[in-house]
Amino acid sequence: MSADDPERLLAEALRAQAIRAPSDNSPVGYGLLSGSEFSGLAPATPPTETTTLISEAPRQLPAVLILLLSLLLGLAAGAVIGLLTLL
Repeated sequence: MSADDPERLLAEALRAQAIRAPSDNSPVGYGLLSGSEFSGLAPATPPTETTTLISEAPRQLPAVLILLLSLLLGLAAGAVIGLLTLL
């Protein structure tokens, strides 16, 4: 095999990187944050104060108001169309 073999170069690069990798007792971890190797994050603590959420009952429009608004919108649209046809 030649010295420029890509597999051999890759193997040597990975071996060199593994030698320079930090040990287990280092303060910085390079893996997943959820893993056991990273101790920089403290576990989540429950909140000390409790809050209460006051919820209002959802307001609904009365059906009469919705019908009245739709009637007025229909009359307005009809008046505009009627005015345009007269012109």
